[in-house]
Amino acid sequence: MLKRIVIFTTLLILCLLPVSIINGQDPQGFFLNDFKTKTAILPPYEFHLQNVRSINMPTAIIEIDYTDTIAKVSKYVYGTNANPYMSQIVTEAALMGHIKKLSPNIIRFPGGNLSSIFFWNSAKNQPPADAPAQLIDAAGNAYTAGYWYGKNIESWTLSVDNYYSLLSQTSSAGMITINYGYARYGTGPAPVLTAAHYAADWVRYDKGRTRFWEIGNESNGPWQAGYRIDTTLNQDNQPDTISGALYGEQFNIFVDSMKAAAQQIGKTIYIGAQVLPYDALTSWNPPDRTWNDEFFSKAGNKADFFIVHSYYTPYNENSSPAVILNSAQTETSNMMDYLKTYTALNDLEMKPVALTEWNIFAVGSKQMCSYINGMHAAIVLGELIKNQYGQAARWDLANGYSNGNDHGMFNNRDESGVPGWNPRPAFFYMYYFQKYFGNYMIKSTVSGDQNVLTYASLFSSGEIGVVIINKGSNYASVRINIQTFGYGERYYMYNLSGGTDNGSFSQKVYVNNNEPSNQTGGPINNLSSIKSWSRIITGPIVIASPAKTVQFILIDNGNKIIDAVKDVEEISPAVYPNPASDKISIVSPVPMQKVELVSLQGKVIKTCFPTEAYEIIDTDLSLTPGIYLVKVFNTRGISVKKVVIINK
Repeated sequence: MLKRIVIFTTLLILCLLPVSIINGQDPQGFFLNDFKTKTAILPPYEFHLQNVRSINMPTAIIEIDYTDTIAKVSKYVYGTNANPYMSQIVTEAALMGHIKKLSPNIIRFPGGNLSSIFFWNSAKNQPPADAPAQLIDAAGNAYTAGYWYGKNIESWTLSVDNYYSLLSQTSSAGMITINYGYARYGTGPAPVLTAAHYAADWVRYDKGRTRFWEIGNESNGPWQAGYRIDTTLNQDNQPDTISGALYGEQFNIFVDSMKAAAQQIGKTIYIGAQVLPYDALTSWNPPDRTWNDEFFSKAGNKADFFIVHSYYTPYNENSSPAVILNSAQTETSNMMDYLKTYTALNDLEMKPVALTEWNIFAVGSKQMCSYINGMHAAIVLGELIKNQYGQAARWDLANGYSNGNDHGMFNNRDESGVPGWNPRPAFFYMYYFQKYFGNYMIKSTVSGDQNVLTYASLFSSGEIGVVIINKGSNYASVRINIQTFGYGERYYMYNLSGGTDNGSFSQKVYVNNNEPSNQTGGPINNLSSIKSWSRIITGPIVIASPAKTVQFILIDNGNKIIDAVKDVEEISPAVYPNPASDKISIVSPVPMQKVELVSLQGKVIKTCFPTEAYEIIDTDLSLTPGIYLVKVFNTRGISVKKVVIINK
């Protein structure tokens, strides 16, 4: 108990210190070795008049400080998982196209639990001679092993070679989870050495294509092959049940063997170890409670990175939207903060952290396939970057529908009424997040509505990317103060929201009001051509944020400056396009009372009384080409702008 108190007391102290003090520069370590500049691509746009309430008194205010960089963004936090039961997939043109659009950058394989029974170079039904026909479950009962084989080329599985083809086709790096369970249940005279050499053979076969490797998957879990073994078949006196100490001892052997293989082929690899998050101390599973202490006592600083998993919500509960959306921030930061604290207290090196599996466990209302899970994904990505995770991989590309209790980002051709591989809502949230989030996270804070979250970023090309998430049940009027950085002409926005189907867990996502292409999912058929909603910037940006929406915003790079929010009313209205032919739009940072279009001779040609106090759009013109004056009457007085009319 005393040790636990010390850990959490130190956690509070460490949380107050700059990350650089705790970890040195770039805690993501080698996951940033290929960090590159990122140039924003300005999207096609259309003018859109949002129904913004309370412009002068927003419900939430976002302050962005582009001079305060929180973290570099590792491109590997956008990763995903492949698995052996989603078919050979590389011939599935639709799926390959979707994955290319998603651009996960890293794809983990072969699992998942199947990694513990996966023999990467075996043909179907030809396991190694020392792999027993039966394995032992946590209760001590025998069951048929059911091994999987990397050289199985039948259509229903994914072979190792086609996994490599998947990486090549999607320009992704690999992360391979080797079969650690084999070191436990193997029946030969030296099962640990045999399994380690087997893993090293995969490293040699890989020939440097993969830099990131894991020793086992959730090996502490009673559901895992190797958690418990038949000691009557074991020849090196291993205990019947796994422990952190045993995993640590055997981890050392795997690392030595695999790194020797990498050295032989002239390549550098990084190997991760399974550690447990902060709540393991009170786990129902006995090995969990001492796992970290025992592992580190045997393996010390041997691991190149730490592996954690999280499915965020309570296991198999019918969780509400609030439970799901509130889980992402706390869990993501707690996992990282605990490891920082633990390593500091135990005089260990803090290593980069990889969340190699994540999703939600909520079931019963099709939560996993809903837009709420997409919103959750956006929050997780923001928190991963803020907490400086080196890598993350969402579980998984395709699973099994199970009436909506499906972790798959794409349906595995088993969802009625929609095409095979149709993307689920989470795809769209992750697609837009990566597309409009820069390569540096910068400081952003929210005051006011506590249901509004924000993550801000800077592109190397100078644009600002902002994510706004309203996880509440009420409308929010959100103002982004931009007085501290230069901005350009306009901002661009994609608004993602759910539908009215399936109660609180719509299976649909609408992008700027574009309807889904199919009965579930989003507008995948026209995804690349959806225009952003855009407005001219004349001062702080005010966004209408309806309940349960996520907005991805890109702000033009430029040299316009607002010194302070109090100066907003001194900014002139904007008139565009200019020159114009048949229509003009007028935007004012303060309420307009009326607008007059006046000739240079002083004749009032047209008078408009705006229905929206801050904006007039599509004012029809039938004018002789020339120069005219636009007189805007507002609460500050009269502003005058010139507009040039040209031939149609």
